[in-house]
This record gives sequence, structure tokens and C-alpha cells, in this order.
Amino acid sequence: MTQLSEYIAQNIGISAEIQTKLLLSLIVILSFGIIRFIVLKIVWKRTEEVRIRYAWKTSLSYVLTFLGVVIIASIWIDAIGEVGEFLGLLTAGLAIALKEPLTNIAGWLFLVFRKPFTVGDRIQIGEKAGDVIDIRLFQFTLLEIGNWVDADQSTGRIIHVPNGKIFNESQANYSKGFQYIWHEIPVTVTFESDWKKAKQLLQEIIKEEAQSIEKEAQQRIIEASKSYLIQYKYLTPTVYTKVIDFGVTLTIRYLTDPRKRRGSEQAIWEKVLDQFNQHEEIDLAYPTTRFYSTE
Repeated sequence: MTQLSEYIAQNIGISAEIQTKLLLSLIVILSFGIIRFIVLKIVWKRTEEVRIRYAWKTSLSYVLTFLGVVIIASIWIDAIGEVGEFLGLLTAGLAIALKEPLTNIAGWLFLVFRKPFTVGDRIQIGEKAGDVIDIRLFQFTLLEIGNWVDADQSTGRIIHVPNGKIFNESQANYSKGFQYIWHEIPVTVTFESDWKKAKQLLQEIIKEEAQSIEKEAQQRIIEASKSYLIQYKYLTPTVYTKVIDFGVTLTIRYLTDPRKRRGSEQAIWEKVLDQFNQHEEIDLAYPTTRFYSTE
């Protein structure tokens, strides 16, 4: 071992002291890796709750990484003078070669301290949308929604997004702030239908469907206004009237939980179909072409 240390010192230029520090650093890294493995194995046996497991895994990673950096820094602090010039050149090279990873680390720090979104939030960043299921040092992970699946439901795909994307891509958070979204359902009836009666029926349906949300949404606005300039005055669902080329479109506009948008739309459509079926003077419209004969 002594001969090997002397050989390394003579031919590679690394002194015995540096070799010792390298060995100690390796021992620290391996020890913390073993501790993490044992603790997580115990947690996995004690609970099957996904959120508890995730909290333990991320917290343990942060704590052990911080302690590891502190301990390894204390090991190397005396050797900094000896390898100062080497470290200076190495740092400059790494800054150029590792631009993207360093940007991702900066993005991670932004996510940890500024918290534009956290695990469990539903977000859209650029063209990607999904539920945040993990945030790590270099990337965060989304369980994708939308794409070829209608109404913001899960596709089952997992998307890994580099943390650096938060600096150059716009972000939308469905879960922070107001926590509700406005949704619209266009219902088109024929010109021959009693559109006023149809509108009345739609207003009754949406009022019944959304009445439980209005009070809670009002409270959410009060909470959100502490952090954001949100000034909604009217949260009551409504129905707008518009004439198009093949009928009268009555657009239902109402607040809904973004995770329940498809379910709420289905419930409303089923009630609309049931109600319209009871009134012969109301018919749903669809694009048609009329031909007139001059004979």
C-alpha cells in the first residue's frame, strides 16, 4: 500500500495526504448511501402510504447530501491551498462544460425556495401538462394529462422535465392561488326551437350543479388575494347566447375543480339530454346543408 501511494505520488502528482482525503471522502459517500438505504427500507416496511414514503425519501436525500457536503468540505479544507490552482482551472472548465446541469441546479434551488409549484400540483409548462409527482436536483417529473386524452385526464405517461426549463418556459399552476378554473360547454339548438326555454333549463341545471362550489370559491379568492391581484366579482354560473350558421348556441360558463372537469361536464350533459328529451319544442342542432328546388 505504501509503495502504491509512493508510485501515485511520483507519477501522477497526488500526495499521500490527498490520497487519504480521497479515501475518507469515498468512505463518507458510501456510509451515507448505506444509511439512506437502511432507513428507506425500514420506512417502506412500516408504511405503504405513497406521500409518507416520498416525504422520507426526499427529506433524507436533502439532509444526507447537506451533511455529506459539510463533512467532505471539512476533510478537504486543509488541502485547498495545495490544489488551489488545480481547483481554479477545474472550476472554470466545469462552468463551461456543465452549463446545463448547473442551470438545472439553479432551477432546483428556485423550486425549493420560491415554490412556484410543489409535488401534487397540476401544472402546465410550455406544451407539457401534468401532475407533479417528483422534484429532484436536475429534473422534475410530471404524470402527463391531456395530449390525446380529452378533458385533462391522465395519459399514463411520465414526463421528465429539466429544472432549467422554469427559467425560459411559461408556467401555469392549476392548484395554486384561485384553485378553480372557468369551464364552458356550448349547447346548440335549432332556429326552430324555443331557445328561451332551452336557456332557462340550462340555467336551472348549472345553478344546481355549481351551487356548492360558489361559496368555497369565494373563500378561495379571499385567500388568493393575499398573494395575487385576483378581483373576480361574479362567480355565479351563467349561460351566454350566440347565433351561429346552423342554430343558436347557448354556452354554459361555470367554475369547476380542474381535476373534476370531465366528470362535471358529463353530469351536466346528461341532465341537459334528459331535460331536452322532455320538451318537444327543443331540438339540438348540428351542421346541415339545405337545398331549394326552383321547379
